[in-house]
Amino acid sequence: MSKAEGFRKPQYYDNRELSWLKFEQRVLNEAKDKNIPILDRLKFVSITSSNLDEFFMVRVASLKDMEHANYTKKDIAGMNPSQQLEAIGKEVHALVEKQYNTYNRSLMPLLKKKGIQIVEAYEELNEKQRAYVDKYFMEHIYPVLTPMAVDASRPFPLVRNKSLNIAALIKSKNPDSKLQQGSKQELEFATVQVPSVLPRLVQIPGDNKRYTFILLEQIIEKNMAQLFLHYDVVCAYPYRIMRNADLSFDEDEASDLLKEIQKQLVKRQWGEVIRLEIEHKADERLLGILEEKLEVSTKDVYEIAGPLDLTFLMKMYGLEGCDDLREKPFVPQKNPRIVAGENIFDEIKKGDIFLTHPYETFDPVVDFIKQAAVDPDVLAIKQTLYRVSGNSPIIAALAKAAENGKQITVLVELKARFDEENNIVWAQKLEKAGCHVIYGLVGLKTHCKIALVVRREEDAIVRYVHLGTGNYNDSTAKLYTDCGIFTCNESYGEDATAVFNMLSGYSEPARWNKLIVAPIWLRDRFIALIERETEHAREGKKAYIVAKMNSLCDRQIIEKLYEASTAGVEIFLIIRGICCLRIGIPGVSEHIHVISIVGTFLEHSRIFYFYNNGQEDLYMGSADWMPRNLDRRVEIVFPVEDDTIRLRVKHILDVLLRDNVKAYVMNTDGSYAHMSRRGKTAVGAQKTFCQEAIKAAKEEEVVWKGRRFVPIWAVDEENQDA
Repeated sequence: MSKAEGFRKPQYYDNRELSWLKFEQRVLNEAKDKNIPILDRLKFVSITSSNLDEFFMVRVASLKDMEHANYTKKDIAGMNPSQQLEAIGKEVHALVEKQYNTYNRSLMPLLKKKGIQIVEAYEELNEKQRAYVDKYFMEHIYPVLTPMAVDASRPFPLVRNKSLNIAALIKSKNPDSKLQQGSKQELEFATVQVPSVLPRLVQIPGDNKRYTFILLEQIIEKNMAQLFLHYDVVCAYPYRIMRNADLSFDEDEASDLLKEIQKQLVKRQWGEVIRLEIEHKADERLLGILEEKLEVSTKDVYEIAGPLDLTFLMKMYGLEGCDDLREKPFVPQKNPRIVAGENIFDEIKKGDIFLTHPYETFDPVVDFIKQAAVDPDVLAIKQTLYRVSGNSPIIAALAKAAENGKQITVLVELKARFDEENNIVWAQKLEKAGCHVIYGLVGLKTHCKIALVVRREEDAIVRYVHLGTGNYNDSTAKLYTDCGIFTCNESYGEDATAVFNMLSGYSEPARWNKLIVAPIWLRDRFIALIERETEHAREGKKAYIVAKMNSLCDRQIIEKLYEASTAGVEIFLIIRGICCLRIGIPGVSEHIHVISIVGTFLEHSRIFYFYNNGQEDLYMGSADWMPRNLDRRVEIVFPVEDDTIRLRVKHILDVLLRDNVKAYVMNTDGSYAHMSRRGKTAVGAQKTFCQEAIKAAKEEEVVWKGRRFVPIWAVDEENQDA
């Protein structure tokens, strides 16, 4: 048995989906934190709901497909699809129960104390409020509704994915009526969709200091009799379904990728129902009809003790006059190297520029493209776009550049999940403006973040490059932590040109200077870097690996980390979400430490550090340690070589490892617990970076004084040895 095979025991791994649900629990824990303002806590509840929706539509849907196809292959944790679905169901039911306990028992009472009330039932309204609500129903809601009865002549309607609906059992007041001659059942089923075009939160007169709301579905439910005038409404309950929304098609057979994706987007609304949510204590007869007609098994039914679809809570986060109920928003600071209005290319020529978002503003990245669009010396702009904002200034700048006669090449990834429709719109707009648009590559998602500006200067052509860890999205750049660099180093410029030539013409250069590209050789490079640390440890040399990413679930990488750990390499992993690796396994992973940071911002940057016997190697990029990133996506990881930037990146890793406010530590059983703060000064990484950005922006020049990078755990261990 090889060493690798010895590390493949299922008990050495956590299931990918169950690991993700642990992350979801960590997000929900933020909603329970009494130190966080109430509206921010509501926001985290909303995020858990949104995350769960996507989880079901994609991950659970994929497992359902496997089960239907009798696919029995086990994952790295030794679970087949059916076993995974069973375990997921158990965990999600428990998670949803915790979510609504938090909502009902903690958040709603506190919200009411703060002067904001969501009325839980129509019956709680006073006379004045009822009159207001009834009038609102007739004037604003009733004209929009389409009630649908189900009988012999009216089949069960197609219910849209994620739509909120109200199901009812109704009984005819006059069964002999000509309109109801086809009805033979005493009780009939009816349904009405809660219109998404109307506000879910309806503000009503109230005695509260700030706001009183009632939910739209509660108003409709109470007025169901108005929709079925010749019937008695026996019972009515809100329900919601989740469908399989995972796009699947044969790219090789798709002659036009754009048209095929447009076709699949329509199908997304009518895929297999994989989850049914319904108000708890719903009438069993009604629930039975829904299960039968929607073809949903009982185990996929979630009885909800509160409002369905808590994503509406995100709307409450922005309520006016409630600044005291949410954290003061951080204003991204100016980068000390970049002065608004000055030529950005002149500044880049002075030396590489490092950007950290959202601590520093995303404006320089936008200005990079904006200035290039109008600069008479700029000949060409090339850029990859994976996810962009709804009104993207970068898209507008690229279109303007094309109209100004510049050579514009844009790769718009049409397969960016749940952004497909948005990206199609932008791609068509860019084409109309005269840009050359590439619609991704067959069999691969283009996930790398790179922009190239080709500029004529004196007697030479200079290539300016932006490389980053996050999307070219000015909206999410205020919410996600990401890093990036500007450079005009010729080696990076040559590689950037090679990347775009590869994307547009399938040509791979004879050699690469700096960039490490997936799926070509990124996997091999990471393995080689880990193996080098392993060899150093075996030789008795100090050996460290620090890696920050969103997810770790690649078996080969994990095996190499286990091998490194057994050799004595100290490994520190900062992983926001999925982590299939297990720590503390005797003789396997005793030297591996895993933390997860969940805070105000979404940790999104990817940073990789290898001690290399004191010749430290640092990398940043777009890739996680997942099979899809290493094998099925175009990704770029790039070395950090500028001495000043290297100090800053190491400082980022060091502060993250010292976080004891928002950090969770993985335990040996795979669970997570808050970092112990006993006897230590409180360190919140995100807060620290906010403070540092403010300080740096105020200084004309920032000198980052670094020290030899030794992670905090290593320091603790050295002290223990002493």
